[in-house]
Amino acid sequence: MVEMPGRIVILGAGHAGVECATALRARKFGGTVDLVGDDPHLPYQRPPLSKDYIKRPGDPLPLKPKQFFADNRITLRPGQRAAGIDRKRRQVRLESGEALPYDHLVLATGARNRRLHIPGINDGTAFELRTLADADRILGSIRDWRQVAIVGGGFVGLEAAALLTTMGIAVHVIETAPRLMQRTASPTLSSWFAEWHRENGTAVHLDTQVAAVEQEAARVVARLTDGNRLVADAAIVAAGVLPNVELAAAAGLAVGNGIVVDANLLTSDPAISAIGDCANFPSSRLPGRARLESVQNAADQARTVAARLTGETKPYDALPWFWSIQGGVRLQIAGLSKPGLSEVVRGDPDSGRFSVFLFDGERLTAVESVNAAADHMIARRLIAERRKVEPAGVGDLSLDLKSLL
Repeated sequence: MVEMPGRIVILGAGHAGVECATALRARKFGGTVDLVGDDPHLPYQRPPLSKDYIKRPGDPLPLKPKQFFADNRITLRPGQRAAGIDRKRRQVRLESGEALPYDHLVLATGARNRRLHIPGINDGTAFELRTLADADRILGSIRDWRQVAIVGGGFVGLEAAALLTTMGIAVHVIETAPRLMQRTASPTLSSWFAEWHRENGTAVHLDTQVAAVEQEAARVVARLTDGNRLVADAAIVAAGVLPNVELAAAAGLAVGNGIVVDANLLTSDPAISAIGDCANFPSSRLPGRARLESVQNAADQARTVAARLTGETKPYDALPWFWSIQGGVRLQIAGLSKPGLSEVVRGDPDSGRFSVFLFDGERLTAVESVNAAADHMIARRLIAERRKVEPAGVGDLSLDLKSLL
């Protein structure tokens, strides 16, 4: 019989950490749960920050009401930062000097914005958009903005671009890769979104880097490697994230593009798990390992660990899915893409409602849906259940996708 831990400490109070604490109590875990987060606010949803929050500021959507933590005997410790992990004594040392003992430690330390090594980019001339403090800093200046340069053509950069253009702000998006969302989207989808953003007033600069950022009076000047010189009221850096692995590494845990875990999300120390944006796990959906940055992955991994800690152990094998809202366009992705997949388009991209089915040989591995929620929901089942799907058939609109189930 597996001995259940009596004291669980969770480092990180984002989606993964809060969901883990919630799932533990839902599964009748009777021990102590400490939830430590370095953000001073009540845990909140991050996705709205790059969408509606800037346009309609107010209280961010809480992950749980404040009373929830008290009612469920979850000791929430906001605004506290861990200084180190003592694996021998099984303690977490906080910067305040307090030591939290644990029987099991869950690392949900998340990720932070990638800092670019560009002259002038990090000396106060640029904004970021990951935390509530980042969003509030933008709100404090946005009334004076007429033109903005966004460095990064991924989800966050494009969501911010779409939002700012609806507010009458001219936007330039500068992307190092030859296409938008290259890491997560197919060439067809990237091309469609590039055209959509241009049609809606955003200037898209592909295969281009920022060589330097300079301050000129109250404005910033971005000098691009293609020779262009962009004068803007502000620059926003949205160039991806890096996993927060420093605590784990200092404690002697295996790290490498995240905190390395096994199929059960255990680290190299059996008393420590890692979940969410910081966890590098073996993937059954891609060859090798993966580290995913999504609410779905954070929540599903949190529930997997909570189940194991309460006696139900099974490998993590949830189907990844993602979403992005860019202006009036809702993008939903089921599964994981990779270079070299064949594409089958279902629907007419010119209509603004279509899906791209991605195949590895004859195996359906991912589906990207633009304003096609029904396609997305069926695709999630098709991929999760590993159904056989004929590539030649899904492009035919006369085929009812439900029949494939």
